[in-house]
Amino acid sequence: MTTTPTVPRVTAVAARAAELTKVYGAGETQVVALDRVSVDFRQGEFTAIMGPSGSGKSTLMHCVAGLDSFSSGSVRIGDTELSTLKDKQLTQLRRDKIGFIFQAFNLLPTLTAMENITLPMDIAGRKADQAWVQKVIDMLGLSGRLKHRPTELSGGQQQRVAVARALASQPEIIFGDEPTGNLDSRSGAEVLGFLRNSVRELGQTVVMVTHDPVAASYADRVIFLADGRIVDEMLRPTADGVLDRMKAFDTKGRTS
Repeated sequence: MTTTPTVPRVTAVAARAAELTKVYGAGETQVVALDRVSVDFRQGEFTAIMGPSGSGKSTLMHCVAGLDSFSSGSVRIGDTELSTLKDKQLTQLRRDKIGFIFQAFNLLPTLTAMENITLPMDIAGRKADQAWVQKVIDMLGLSGRLKHRPTELSGGQQQRVAVARALASQPEIIFGDEPTGNLDSRSGAEVLGFLRNSVRELGQTVVMVTHDPVAASYADRVIFLADGRIVDEMLRPTADGVLDRMKAFDTKGRTS
């Protein structure tokens, strides 16, 4: 009896940084924010980026997301190398392939929730996939809030609108910069649950910068930065496990 060999499942890469370096200033004032960082963000995976203040976590996300330039190395979104793009092409790539969720929500106050959700596609002149948008709205529990303006919504509801806006255009990858930083624990847990579900149920790819071990525990993996370098990685993280790892970094920082 012959058996068919098991072929390992290969997961495509949504974004990749290779030998990524970011340097600010020169001479005595030079700061190396990223020091030859290489990391893959796989499709259909939720990754959290953590590290002490000044570790380079936000810089890494901003460079990979095309929001900031880098000094050397390479960044790819799918098959597209960012360093080869001109400003207009980079803007189009961010608009078409990347979703963003920020701590400050960044909703336009004069628009309704629905208008905020579809705004990026309206600006791009693209017609929304109504079935997809409705699926996102239902998942986020926003059906009864679509005609409300941001001032008529709670902070948690505003961030849910921001999540819906990021998901609505079906981007290849979503980047979140402390997306629950302005929310109370209950609203934060709801938003993180929705991001988690977008990965599990919608096949979305999410990369999130956070300082919160509880937030990081919603991810499939956590990568830890210190002094501009990736120093550790944790799969299937728990809040306690992440907290212990962060404490270890703090202890090393005080004793070094």
